[in-house]
Amino acid sequence: MKRLLLAFSLFFAIPVNAAEITSKITDSVQLKVDGAAVQSTRIGASYSMSGTNVQFSGQNNSFGLSQTGGYSDATPTINTSGQAFTFSESFNAADTPVTTQTVTNGVIGTPNLYGDSVTQVGGEKGSLAGTLSPTGVPTVTAGGAGTSATAQRSIELSVFK
Repeated sequence: MKRLLLAFSLFFAIPVNAAEITSKITDSVQLKVDGAAVQSTRIGASYSMSGTNVQFSGQNNSFGLSQTGGYSDATPTINTSGQAFTFSESFNAADTPVTTQTVTNGVIGTPNLYGDSVTQVGGEKGSLAGTLSPTGVPTVTAGGAGTSATAQRSIELSVFK
C-alpha cells in the first residue's frame, strides 16, 4: 500500500506545464478577367408638333404616331394669309426589338444597341499570372485591360497554456 501511495504522490508532485502551440500559414492568389457586357434599354417613339396661325391636317385627318411606332406627317396650312406663323415638328423613331444576341469566346461580335446603351469591353488576359511560394510571399503579374490580381499571405501563431 505504501508503494501504491508513493506512485500516486508522483502525480501531484509534477507541475502541470502543458501548452498547446498552433501555427497556421495561408497563401492565396485570385485572378480575374472581366467579361464583355452590353446593357441596352429600348426607347419608345415620340412625336410632337406645335404652331401658331397654322392648321394641321393629314391623310384622313390622322397624323402623328402609329401603333407600329412610325408616324404620318401632318400637313400645315396657314390660317390667315399674310400673318406671321410658326411651326415645329419633331419625331424620334422607336427602337426595333431584337431577340437574339451572339456571344463567341466571351466576345459580343455585333452588339444590339438601343437608344440608351452602355457597353463594356471584355478584359484581355495578357500576361496575368499568380504564383504561390512555400517559402515567401505570393506574387502576381499584371495582365491586360479589364483584369485584376490579388495575392495574400497570412500567418497566425497561437500559444495556449
